[in-house]
Amino acid sequence: MSQHQELNTTSPAMTPLSKQLSWLQRQDETSATEQILSEATLGDEQNQRIEAVAHRLVAAVRKRGSDLGGIDALLHEYSLSSEEGVVLMCLAEALLRIPDGHTADNLIRDQLGTGDWEEHIGQSNSLFVNASTWALMLTGRFVHLGDFNNLTPGAAIKRLIGRLGEPVIRTAVIQAMRILGHQFVMGQTIEEALKRSSQNQGVLCSFDMLGEAASTREDAQHYLQAYFTAIEAIGRGAEGGGPRKEHGISIKLSALHPRFEYPKRERLLKELTPDLIDLARAAKEAGIGITIDSEESDRLELTLELFEQIARSPGLSGWNGLGIAIQSYQKRAPAVIDWLAGLARETRHQFMVRLVKGAYWDSEIKLAQQLGLDYYPVFTRKVATDVSYIACARRLLITPQCFYPQFATHNAHTLATVRELTEGQPFEYQRLHGMGEVLYDELNAIDLPPSPCRVYAPVGNHADLLAYLVRRLLENGANTSFVNRILDQALPIDQIIANPTHKLRHCSPRYHPLIPLPGDLFGAERKNARGIDLSDPMVSAPLLASIERELKPAPPKEEGSRSPAEVEIVNPAHLEQVVGRIKETSSEEVAAAVDCSQAAFSEWSQRAAEERARMLEKTADLMEEEHQTLIGLAVREAGKVIPDALAEVREAVDFCRYYAARCRHDFTQPTQFNGPTGELNQLTLHGRGPFAAISPWNFPLAIFTGQVAAALAAGNTLLAKPAEQTPLIAQTAVALFHQAGIPKEVLLLLPGEGSTTGAALVNDPRIAGVAFTGSNQTASLINRSLAARPGPIVPLIAETGGQNAMVVDSSALPEQVVRDAIDSAFFSAGQRCSALRVLFLQSDTADTVLKMLSGAMEELTIGDPALLATDIGPIIDRPSVERLTAHAKRVEAEGKLHYFSPLGDGCDGGTFFAPHLFEIDSIDLLKKEVFGPILHVIRYSASHLDKVVEAINGTGYGLTAGVHSRVDSTIKALQQGLRVGNFYVNRNQVGATVGVQPFGGEGLSGTGPKAGGPHYLHRFATERTVTINTTARGGNTTLVTLEDETSAPQD
Repeated sequence: MSQHQELNTTSPAMTPLSKQLSWLQRQDETSATEQILSEATLGDEQNQRIEAVAHRLVAAVRKRGSDLGGIDALLHEYSLSSEEGVVLMCLAEALLRIPDGHTADNLIRDQLGTGDWEEHIGQSNSLFVNASTWALMLTGRFVHLGDFNNLTPGAAIKRLIGRLGEPVIRTAVIQAMRILGHQFVMGQTIEEALKRSSQNQGVLCSFDMLGEAASTREDAQHYLQAYFTAIEAIGRGAEGGGPRKEHGISIKLSALHPRFEYPKRERLLKELTPDLIDLARAAKEAGIGITIDSEESDRLELTLELFEQIARSPGLSGWNGLGIAIQSYQKRAPAVIDWLAGLARETRHQFMVRLVKGAYWDSEIKLAQQLGLDYYPVFTRKVATDVSYIACARRLLITPQCFYPQFATHNAHTLATVRELTEGQPFEYQRLHGMGEVLYDELNAIDLPPSPCRVYAPVGNHADLLAYLVRRLLENGANTSFVNRILDQALPIDQIIANPTHKLRHCSPRYHPLIPLPGDLFGAERKNARGIDLSDPMVSAPLLASIERELKPAPPKEEGSRSPAEVEIVNPAHLEQVVGRIKETSSEEVAAAVDCSQAAFSEWSQRAAEERARMLEKTADLMEEEHQTLIGLAVREAGKVIPDALAEVREAVDFCRYYAARCRHDFTQPTQFNGPTGELNQLTLHGRGPFAAISPWNFPLAIFTGQVAAALAAGNTLLAKPAEQTPLIAQTAVALFHQAGIPKEVLLLLPGEGSTTGAALVNDPRIAGVAFTGSNQTASLINRSLAARPGPIVPLIAETGGQNAMVVDSSALPEQVVRDAIDSAFFSAGQRCSALRVLFLQSDTADTVLKMLSGAMEELTIGDPALLATDIGPIIDRPSVERLTAHAKRVEAEGKLHYFSPLGDGCDGGTFFAPHLFEIDSIDLLKKEVFGPILHVIRYSASHLDKVVEAINGTGYGLTAGVHSRVDSTIKALQQGLRVGNFYVNRNQVGATVGVQPFGGEGLSGTGPKAGGPHYLHRFATERTVTINTTARGGNTTLVTLEDETSAPQD
C-alpha cells in the first residue's frame, strides 16, 4: 500500500459532529418530524404540478402493466403477504449454496409443498414470472410429463413433490432459482456485468459487489481485490467523460474489514483508511467515481470519519468522483448533509450524494428495542421517511457547489417532487437493477431531453444473494411500499400519490402508535430496562470515564488492622489490584442471621403484594441510577467486558420489574374456582419462610438479584450468599434493595465460602427453601443435605450447567453461523451456563465453516475488560484456568486443534485463557461441562440427524441447544427431539431476556421452574385453599333469588 498522511484517530467524543448527531438521534420523533415538515413543505402550485406528474406516471405504468419485467413483476405477483412470496425468498436465499442433494431436496420439499402455485400461473404477463412459476412446479424441459398429463397443476405439484428423490427435479428448481438470480444480479463477474450493461446504450451503472460483511481478514482482502479489479475493468471502458458520465462502483465498508464496528474505531481508522484512499486514487486514475454505501445506523459516524479521511487525502483534493449514500429514514440525515457541505467546502470537493430511503428499517427497530434505548434512530412511520427525503433533497439542492445529487427512488410522487425541485440543476436519478424501468421510461417521455438515470447493479454469484435479496424484498415487496401498490387497480391513484407532507401533518401521534418506544416495549406490565448505545461517543464517554475512575485499587490496610475473617477481592484481569475487602460469615453468624430472618418473616409475609412490588420497582430504578457504579464493579470484580457488564445491569433491572409484575398478578387476588352453589373456593399464594439464595460468580449481579427479587416478591425473608469471588457487587445490590425500603432484617447478605457459610445455611432446618445456581455437582450435594435434614421437605430451585450444542446443516449461511457461534461459545469468555460447547457441522460444509470460524477467531481481542475494544476478558480465577488448560491438553491429544486465538498485550498479569477450537469424533469425549471458551466441533452426515439428537440427549444435560438451517423439517425434528429447556433457531443461543425467553433446563441442567418466567415465583411460595360455606348463615340467597327466563309463548 502507498504512503498516506498521518491519520487522525483521536476520540470523536467532543467533536461538534458527534454532539449534533447524538442529539438528533435521541431527539423526540414528534420534534424531528416538525423540523422535516417545515423544510419539505412546498407551495400549492408546486404541489399541484407534482401531483399531476405523479398521476400521469402511475396511470402510464398501469396502462403498460404487461411490459413489467424482472423484479417489478415478481414483487407484484408474489407479495410478502403471500405464502408463495415467502417461499420464493427462502428458496432464492438458500438453495444455490447447498452442496448436497439430501439437504437441497428437503428444502425444496418443505417450501414448494406449502404454496398455492396454481393461483399464480398465467396471472402475470411477465415471461420471467411465469417461467419461474412453471419451473418451480413442473419445468417440462427437465421432467417427463407423461405422468402428469391428466392432472391439474395443483395435483401435479403434489405428485412432483413425491418424486423429489429424482435429481432432475432438483435440477429444475435450481435452474428456476438461477432465472430468479439473473433478475436480481447484473452479472456474476464485473466483466459479465459490463457486457450486459453495454446492451443498454446510454445507461450508466453503479456496480455493487455482492457479499456479506467480512467475517475474516481473508474475506476482507478478497473483497478489496474485487473492488480494485472492478475499478480497473470499468476504467478500461471509460471514455474520459468523468465520474458523472461513466459507470461507477459502490463500496460497502463492512466488506473491507472484519470488525467494522464502533468499539474498534482506532484500529479501523489505522487499518481501513489506507485501503480506502488507495481505492479512491485508483478510481480517480480510472476516471470513474466511487460511492460509500450506507449501512446500519450504529456505523454512521464511523462511516463519516472514514469518508473524511478520504476527502482530506492530499492526492484527492478537488476530485469530484467521491460519493456517499445517505438514508432519509435516519433522523440524523439532514445534519449529515450539512456536515458534508462543510467538508466539501474545506476540501474543495463536489461530493456525489446518493439519497436513499433506507434498507435496514426493520433491523434498526428491533435492535433499539433489544438494547433498551430511549429512542429509535429512524422514523417509525414510512410517510415520515418520505417527507424526510424531500427535506434532504432540498438541502442537497441549495448547495450545488458542494453536491452532485443522485436521487434513488421508485416512488412516483418522490420522482415528481425531485423533478419539480431540481429546476435545471445538475443531478441524476438512480434505480435498482430489474426495477422501475417502466416508471423511468414514462418520466423520460415527459422530460426531453431526459435526465440521466443510473442503475444500481449488483455483481456476484447467485449464491451470495442473501443480504441483498432479503433487503430489497423487505424494502420494496412489503404491501405498504409504492412498488407493491402501483399496479393494484383496487387502489385509486390519488391514494397512492397522496402528498406525504399532508399525510404526516394529519398523523396523530407523529410516531407509529403500534411501535412503542423501546422503554415501553412491555406495555403497562413493566418498563424495559434502560440501555446505553455504546456506539454513540457522547453517551459512552461518561461511562468509560467512570470505569476508569473506578479502576483505582482499594487503599491498603495498615498492618494488624485487618480482621482474620476479612478477605481481599482481586481484579482477575490485574491480579495485583485489590478491588475491595469483605468479611466472611462464620457458622455462628449464619445461625444468628437465620434467627433474625425467621423473626422478620411473619411481618414481611403479611405485607401487601402491591407494597412488595413497589419496593422491587424502586430497586430497579435505583440500579439504573447507579448503573455506572454497578458496571464498574462487574468489570473490575468479575472481569466482565463493558457490553456484558451493561447487559448484566439491565438483566438485574428486568428481574426486579418482572417479578414485581408477577407479584401483583399472582399474589394480590385469590384464584376463584367453580364449584357447587352456596360455596366459595379460593386459592392463595404465601411465603414459605426464611429462604437461602446461593448465587454464582459468572452473573454476580443478575442472577443474585433475580434470586433475591423472586424470594422477596413471594413474601419470604432471604439470606443471600454470593459467590466468594464476587461479593462486592452483591453487597452494593443489597444496599440498593435496602434503600428501596426492604427492611435490613428481611434481606441479609452472608458472604463466605460455599463449604462453610453455604453449608451452614443449607443444613439449618429453619431454612424453608434454597435457590441455587452453579454446578451440577454442588446442586446434588445441596439436594442430599436438604434430604438428610430433620424437618419438612423444602424446595430446591437449582439452575445448573449444560453440554450445549448447536446443529448446523448445509442450508445455513456460514457467515451467520460463524457470528452466532463466536457469540455463543467465546464471548463472556465462555463463562455462561448457556454457552455453546459442541458445534455439530454437516460434513458437506464443515470445512468451509471451520475455516471461516478460525479466521473470525483471529480477529478477537482478548485483554483488559475495561477497554471498549476488548471482546473477551479474563477467566474468573487461577483454578478455573488450570482446569481449562488440563482439558485442552487432553482434547488435543484425542482430537484436533484447529485454532486458538492470540492473547493480547497485558494478559500476563491476569487469569486469561485463549479461545480454543477443537474437532472431536464424539460428544462422549466430554464427560462433564467445561466452563470456558473452548468449542468442540463434531461432523455429522445429513442422513444421520437422528443420531445427533440421540448423542446430545445422551449427555443427560438439557439446558440450551440451537439449530442453523433453512429446512423447516430439520428444525422441527431437532425442536421435537432435543430435550432442552431453551431452543434457538437461526440465532445465537445466549442472552435470554427476562420475561421474553424464560431460562432454565431439565435433566442434569436443573429443576425448574424457569427464571424470568411466569411460574418461577410459585416455587418460592406455598399454596393455601379456603372453602367457605356461604349458606351457613341462612340459606343460599344467590340461588333462591334467581328469576325464571322469559320465554316465547308456545303454539
